[in-house]
Amino acid sequence: MADSVLYEVSDGLATITINRPDAMNAMNAEAKAALRDALRAAADDPAVRAVLLTATGRAFCVGQDLKEHIGSLMADREAGTGQTMTTVKEHYNPIVRALAGMPKPVVAGVNGVAAGAGLGFALAADYRVVADTAKFNTSFAGVALTADSGVSWTLQRVIGPGRAADLLLFPRNITAQEAYDLGIANKVVPADELAAEAAKVARALAKGPTLAYAALKESLAYAAEHTLDEALDKEDELQTRAGASEDHAIAVRAFIAKEQPEYLGR
Repeated sequence: MADSVLYEVSDGLATITINRPDAMNAMNAEAKAALRDALRAAADDPAVRAVLLTATGRAFCVGQDLKEHIGSLMADREAGTGQTMTTVKEHYNPIVRALAGMPKPVVAGVNGVAAGAGLGFALAADYRVVADTAKFNTSFAGVALTADSGVSWTLQRVIGPGRAADLLLFPRNITAQEAYDLGIANKVVPADELAAEAAKVARALAKGPTLAYAALKESLAYAAEHTLDEALDKEDELQTRAGASEDHAIAVRAFIAKEQPEYLGR
C-alpha cells in the first residue's frame, strides 16, 4: 500500500489508517486509490474478520484535497475536459461500497475532524467510536458541490431527512456530543483513549460470529429499501444460512455448557 494509507492485519483485524496528517488526511489521488484498494483487500482476505478505519494526526479526513483539486480543475478547463470529477465514480463510490458492503463489521475510529468525504466514510462504517474533540461537517455546499461518498443516502438514514437537509444546506461543525445525540457517534471517548477504545471494539468484533455479522449488515441494508413482507423473507433466507454455520453450533454448545464461545468465523 502507499504511505498515504497504512494497512496491517493482526489476529483477524485489518487496521486501515489514513496517513496524511500534514494535510489533515485530505484525499489526494494516491490516498483515494490506496484506501479503495486496502478496503478491497480486507474484504477479500478470509483471515480478516473485522476492519478498523482510522487516521493519524488531528483529523480523521477532511475530504477532497482541494489543493490538488484546483489544479486538476484548471487543467480540465484548459483542455475542455471533465476528468477531475470522475473521481467520484473511480474512487469515492468504490470506497463507500467497500465499507458498506464489507461482509464483516467495520469500525470507524474518528480521531478528529471528519468532513465531506470523511463524513461519508465514517457514516458508511457499522460502528463509530469518536474522540470527544472530533467534529463533523458536511462541507459540500461550502465549496459549491453536492453530496458524494454516500452522504445523501447514509446521513438521512442516521439522523432523518429534515436534519440531513439542514446540515447539507447549512454546513457547520458538529461536536462529538452533538454527533452522539444525533446518532452519528455510537460512542464518545476522551481523545487520548480513542485509539485503544476503537481497537478494543474492533477486536471484539473480530472474535465474533463473522457470518452472522455479515448477515446482519445485509438484512439492515435490505430492510431499509423493502417492505415488511420482503424483509421477513430476507430474514428467513439469512437465518437459514446463519443457522448452518459452524459458529452457530459453537454458540449453542457454549450456551448449554455455560461457557464463552470461541468463534471460528465460519
